[in-house]
Amino acid sequence: MSNRTGGYPDLAVWRMAMDLTVEVYRLTGDFPGHELYGLTSQMRRCAASVPANVAEGRGRGGDAEFCRFLCIAAGSIAELETFLELSRRLGYGTEGDLSRVRAQTGEVARMLYGLINTVRQSITR
Repeated sequence: MSNRTGGYPDLAVWRMAMDLTVEVYRLTGDFPGHELYGLTSQMRRCAASVPANVAEGRGRGGDAEFCRFLCIAAGSIAELETFLELSRRLGYGTEGDLSRVRAQTGEVARMLYGLINTVRQSITR
């Protein structure tokens, strides 16, 4: 994997994570104003950190660093999943919007874990 031929924009997981971040911003735009510095801010930050960590890891020197940043991104996805469930329990967002964003979150998580496994295998070779 260390013979990388493209930057982070070439990674499907980065592109999907960017799309997810846009959807999280849209979803939280309808949250109550008193959540601006609470749940809205937290959800936006953890969503944006996913593609940011993929990009930063890709820009680092090697596969071990890339894997470390992918794992950080995976942690942010888990955090976002938690906040989506909290939003549902609080009645923020429509069920349709929350379901759509949860599905996107799950897809990005699957892609991240797949890439983490691939990079880990290249490290151990």
